[in-house]
Amino acid sequence: MERDDLHVNDSYALNATHSEEEGKKIRKKLYNVTILLTLLTVVEVFMGVFFKRNGTFTWEVIKLGFIVLTLVKAAYIVLVFMHLGDERRNLKYVILLPYALFIMYLIFIGLTEGLATHDAYNTLR
Repeated sequence: MERDDLHVNDSYALNATHSEEEGKKIRKKLYNVTILLTLLTVVEVFMGVFFKRNGTFTWEVIKLGFIVLTLVKAAYIVLVFMHLGDERRNLKYVILLPYALFIMYLIFIGLTEGLATHDAYNTLR
C-alpha cells in the first residue's frame, strides 16, 4: 500500500538525513538532558523522604526548595524541548520573564490568602 502523505518531489521527509557526528551530538544532548532532569527529580524525592516537618530544616525552606527545583526543571524543559535555548538571549527573557513573574505572583497570592485564612480561622476558635 502506498502512503498518500509522502510525495517524493515536494517532501523533505525522505531526504532528512544527517551525518554520524551530528547524530552523536544530538544523542549526547539528549543524554545530558535526561541525566540532569533525573538528578533534579532524585533530589526532590530525597528531600521529600528525608526532611520531615520536625527535622533539622524549617518546613518553609523545604517548600521553597521544592518550588525552586520545580521551576528550574520547567524552565530547562522549555529551553531544551521547545528549542528556546537556541534562540537569542533577549527572546528567552521576553518569553520566560513574564511566566516567572506570573508564577511569583501566584505564589504571593497563595501565601497571602493562606495566611489570611489561617488568621481568620484562629480568631474564630
